[in-house]
Amino acid sequence: MKIVIDELPLHSGHAARGMGVYTRRLIESLEKELTSKREISLDTFVFSENRGRLAEYDIVHYPYFDIFYHTLPLRKDTKTVVTVPDVTPLLYPEYYPPGIKGRLNFILQKRALSNVNAVVTISETSKKDIVRFLDIPSKKVFVTKLAGNFSTKRVSTSQLSKISRKYNLPKEFILYIGDVNWNKNLLRLIKAVKRIDETLVIVGKSAVRDEYDKDHIENKPLREIQERYGNDKQVMRLGFVEDNDLNAIWQLATVYCMPSLYEGFGLSVVEAMEAGVPVVCSRTQVLVEVAGDSAVYFDPYSENDIAEKLKYVMSNKKIQKDLVSKGFFRAKKYSWQKTALETIKVYEKLR
Repeated sequence: MKIVIDELPLHSGHAARGMGVYTRRLIESLEKELTSKREISLDTFVFSENRGRLAEYDIVHYPYFDIFYHTLPLRKDTKTVVTVPDVTPLLYPEYYPPGIKGRLNFILQKRALSNVNAVVTISETSKKDIVRFLDIPSKKVFVTKLAGNFSTKRVSTSQLSKISRKYNLPKEFILYIGDVNWNKNLLRLIKAVKRIDETLVIVGKSAVRDEYDKDHIENKPLREIQERYGNDKQVMRLGFVEDNDLNAIWQLATVYCMPSLYEGFGLSVVEAMEAGVPVVCSRTQVLVEVAGDSAVYFDPYSENDIAEKLKYVMSNKKIQKDLVSKGFFRAKKYSWQKTALETIKVYEKLR
């Protein structure tokens, strides 16, 4: 069986983001697992540049799906697998307006997706939403959960001190890593952190970007954060951080907080558990699915509840130790090897 995966996310704006990381780690893990399976071969290239070659393969895999851009061909001459991580814009259309062109593309994308042989997604929560909003039969949707990208190698005390000085980090702080989209709920988190007089450290290039449409509704949270808290010493926006430095910042953090209103998975929660950082996060279906009893949960719509739960964990060393212990155990449920093996099972079902 000959399989090919589209490399496009590795060469686009997604390269360092979710779908790029997923595509890279999936390909790496599949290559390792398939070395012992001579009956299955794997190739990768950018489909849009080599469409004539697709007919050579038994299965083609698009490791991404854009709801409002026509990325998936209507006609498919080969068995096709598509990864759909989540359908956030369909759950909250008022915050992700597609425009006329986007609506037309959605019709085409939905039709194209209905003709694929299998849909891969990253959580049971996303599976339910895909079935509901994209009208895909449940039996065609397969869950292959993600894994963390955190290096478990511990950083020396001297290096931790060096990184702490480099970024002028306080002795204790709450860490957030990710984008500043509406569903990330970052404004409520900032207000909650201010209530308890703690420091929030934000890692991610989106929080510091300058060139964007400040009038677009999707960018409203970012604009408000920059205007209201741009010079606030309790809201530290570090921007993009190299992996070695980020490794140290994980280990310096007192608490990791994910305040999202909705996620397809919640990868940074897994990474926090791997890093040995206590997790405080939203009581949403997918984050409970990912973290289980290894996190303290809050109502993401309540600034007061966010503040209370953060204060509770920040001030309680016993709770922190308990969450770290449970988190280490929980994180073992997730690995890229498992992701690869579950993906191979999907391919094998299509023989």
